[in-house]
Amino acid sequence: QVQLVESGGGLVQPGGSLRLSCAASGSIFRINAMDWYRQGPGKQRELVAAITSGGITNYADSVKGRFTISRDNAKNTVYLQMNSLKPEDTAVYSCHARLWSTYRDYLTNRILEVWGQGTLVTVSS
Repeated sequence: QVQLVESGGGLVQPGGSLRLSCAASGSIFRINAMDWYRQGPGKQRELVAAITSGGITNYADSVKGRFTISRDNAKNTVYLQMNSLKPEDTAVYSCHARLWSTYRDYLTNRILEVWGQGTLVTVSS
């Protein structure tokens, strides 16, 4: 009933930039937090950046100062601006959201967690 669709991945040279987008659609009353995770080759999935509905952000130490997360609540979309990319940023980036599908769910705090399918970011010369 709810889908997250990511876009913006691709191949970029070290030092370059990419902007990822993740749009939520379907039965959505309100979205709480939205996050970006990544999983690199042979690595565990890690939280990259998170943003609350009020705009409070949190970043992994490895991306602080280089990545910026933002969201457009009217469009149910979250973005990840990635600058000064490094080869170690190569990974599948996945969007994650915690939301309430209906007003009843909001009143009872029945939270739905949804994941996107992921988009590959490759940083290489």
